[in-house]
Amino acid sequence: MELLEKMGWDDWFAAHAGASSDAGRPGRVVAEQRGEYRVRTADGEVAAILTGRAMRETAGDRLERPVVGDWVIVEPVAGDSTVLVRAVLPRRTILARRESGRAAEVQPVAANVDIVFIVAGLDGALNLRRLERFLAAARESGAEPVVLLTKSDLSGDPAAPAEEAATVAPGIRVMTVSSLDGAGVDEVGALLAPGVTACFIGPSGVGKSSLVNRLAGDPVMATGAVRERDAKGRHTTTHRQLILLPGGGIVIDTPGMREFGLWQVDEGIDAAFPEIAKLAAGCRFHDCSHRHEPGCAVRTALAGGGLDPGRYGSYLKLRLEEETMATLADAEGRRERKKGERRMAKGLRTVLRTKEKK
Repeated sequence: MELLEKMGWDDWFAAHAGASSDAGRPGRVVAEQRGEYRVRTADGEVAAILTGRAMRETAGDRLERPVVGDWVIVEPVAGDSTVLVRAVLPRRTILARRESGRAAEVQPVAANVDIVFIVAGLDGALNLRRLERFLAAARESGAEPVVLLTKSDLSGDPAAPAEEAATVAPGIRVMTVSSLDGAGVDEVGALLAPGVTACFIGPSGVGKSSLVNRLAGDPVMATGAVRERDAKGRHTTTHRQLILLPGGGIVIDTPGMREFGLWQVDEGIDAAFPEIAKLAAGCRFHDCSHRHEPGCAVRTALAGGGLDPGRYGSYLKLRLEEETMATLADAEGRRERKKGERRMAKGLRTVLRTKEKK
């Protein structure tokens, strides 16, 4: 079990494996690309496929299928080096977003993550609104969010943007780092104790892969140059990958995410905007939208200068997006239930006709 413990296996996962472990051996998903998986077990890394009935057919929700960071139960295939994924174990945390271009489809980003590093580069203007969006998703995931400002060597005064980021990340650690000269790298590495899993999220070109390489001590991830005209990067990371660091920490690098649609982050939004959540407790109506209702403590604070207008506007935008997504998801759920009912009715008619013929 030594290798599994290095990969983050502990008593919590062992307890939740329960009877599932009788069907095979545990392993952790370390890579996923186009429906193909790599799983690391106590015996090493192997290719894995999903069992049709157990996964592909019955798991209508993408969240029910494996994602990088998941612990799964796998079973060897006779005469083949490939293994079958029999079950996905319960998750301690799950970071997810709404899939780009799909109205109500969820896209899991990483599972069983302890720390979510939200990465922004100091080679351009700091986007506080995007940072708030990432923070809401990270808070909802159950993991600890940490704001990581990379390329500090390109900033004349990295402390200034760090202070700016702290204004929208109350109670959250904000760190500056440079993969080029190594400033702050040791401090980031200190958070990655043996068995601790961290995920790096942020737009392309902010230096996620470069930092992973610096932490690993080797070029384990491909990196690319940033366009000078707009400081935008290319997608050098094309798929999610879990990497075991020399010091025992575990990191998951992800493709760049310029867009990060919210997926069921009701509590995450409140956690990302604690000052507004606190004010909301004083509203006349418990379901106050903070837009037009009388007796709204949030709008009273806004009018009196006790609430930053930018934070208020961002909060309303994310709340509206969450409400819209919830409505779409509910409608999609109703459509799926009707499809299921029609399939069942069709199957019943087939059974009845067969009995009549007999």
